[in-house]
Parts: sequence; structure tokens; C-alpha cells
Amino acid sequence: MFMLEDIKKNIDRLIAMYEGEKQQRIRLVEELEKSNATVASYEKKISELERQVDNLKLAAAFSSGAGDNSPAKEKIQKLIKEIDKCISLLER
Repeated sequence: MFMLEDIKKNIDRLIAMYEGEKQQRIRLVEELEKSNATVASYEKKISELERQVDNLKLAAAFSSGAGDNSPAKEKIQKLIKEIDKCISLLER
């Protein structure tokens, strides 16, 4: 009789542990989704800031006034290559 009660207690304990793990899993999944959203937001912000830095570098190259536009030309050539690459990807 005692053995049957011990088995029942163990089963109840296992069920309680299972429910606790299940709740923790749900919490962790929600936390992961929130973290993924935060990472995506930061990646978007980084991309925007990199674009702004590139634009500022290009503007600085054009406004240098020294007559040496080689950095500007390099930047323009890089942008043209990037545009050509995008066009070729669109044509596929």
C-alpha cells in the first residue's frame, strides 16, 4: 500500500516539474523573440548609420576643395559597381 502511495507522489512530483519546465520554456521563447526583435532593430539602425557615414565621407570628398577628387571617384566607382550588381541580380 505504501509503495503505491510513493509512486503516486512521484508521479505528482514529476507532473509538477514538467509544468514548471513547460512554463520556463514559454518564458524563454518569449524572451528569445524579444531579443531577436531587438537585434533586428539594432541591425537596421547600424545599416542606416553606415549609410550615413558613407554619405558623409562622399560629401567630404567632394567638398575637400583641394582639387583631388580621387577618393570621390573611387566612391562613385564603388557605388556604380554596387548598382550594377543589384541590376544583374534583378535581371535573374
